[in-house]
Amino acid sequence: MNIVFLGIDLAKNLFALHGVDASGHACLVRPSVRRDQLLEMVAKLPPCTIGMEACSGAHHWARQFVRFGHVAKLMAPKFVAPYRMGGRRGKNDAADAAAICEALQRPKMRFVPVKSELAQSRLAVHTLRQSWIVARTAAINRLRGLLSEFGIVLPLKAATVRANAAQHLEALPDWMKTVCLDLLQELRHLDERVNEYDAHVRAIARADERARRLMEVPGIGATTASALLASIGYGHDFKNGRQLAAWLGLVPGQHSSGGKHRLGHITKAGDSYLRSLFILGGRAVMAAAANKRDRLSRWATSLAERRGYWIAVVAIASKNARMAWAMLAKDEAFKPVG
Repeated sequence: MNIVFLGIDLAKNLFALHGVDASGHACLVRPSVRRDQLLEMVAKLPPCTIGMEACSGAHHWARQFVRFGHVAKLMAPKFVAPYRMGGRRGKNDAADAAAICEALQRPKMRFVPVKSELAQSRLAVHTLRQSWIVARTAAINRLRGLLSEFGIVLPLKAATVRANAAQHLEALPDWMKTVCLDLLQELRHLDERVNEYDAHVRAIARADERARRLMEVPGIGATTASALLASIGYGHDFKNGRQLAAWLGLVPGQHSSGGKHRLGHITKAGDSYLRSLFILGGRAVMAAAANKRDRLSRWATSLAERRGYWIAVVAIASKNARMAWAMLAKDEAFKPVG
């Protein structure tokens, strides 16, 4: 079999394969391949380009296939869906594999960078840290909601909830007091876990020279720098900084036609975690800009006065993403402009 392109629909136990030769003729169609058979089957194939949707386990399989001389490429599922011939009604594993194979051959297809084991393990630290933060926020909201049933309404600020909740315990019924004490104890435990993983993130950032350089940019801290490096590496999968900003969803969507250029709202596409980190960094820059007179602070303050606070925050986030790409792709240090 002279397979040139191979599409694989990934799953937990049963996989579907669709391979074509140079003329586009299907020469390998396997709608059901067991998990323990997949690696052996791919290893026997001549070197070819293998396409998969970026999903759970995709980076692991890509690394395995590269070992056998293949070229592995990952695509976002939303870019594959238009090539499924049966549409939504004709969706099955074999149709998905054929659509992946077809999308793989498109010259302008955008691919997801294959992550190394080190990058994935570092992102796992961020994932678990974020889950602790979500759990802590849920515990605080649960405590506020339960206390409000007894006429005790606490502010939204987490530190105030921690400080004031204990002051109202004596006025509560016994069982309610037990519940609140357990929630406060859970909050202390979650605070410890978040602090522990914050230390892990700082250690990851300090150990990488590229992350230390990124942290010199105003609005980029250890969390943003380490998460960005684990996600994009040197940024060579993006042609320029605007592509990275677009991938993060920090640019306006286009609705242009007939020679008229119309820009809409910020797309909010791509990696929501990285986008939120850059937005938080933009807010930090805006908070400090009022007391500074450097070029970036003057620009941010002027933009906020003309267009509004949130537009300025997103603009700073987009600018930081572009500068981060330039520093990584060109291996340059941050050069502040006074």
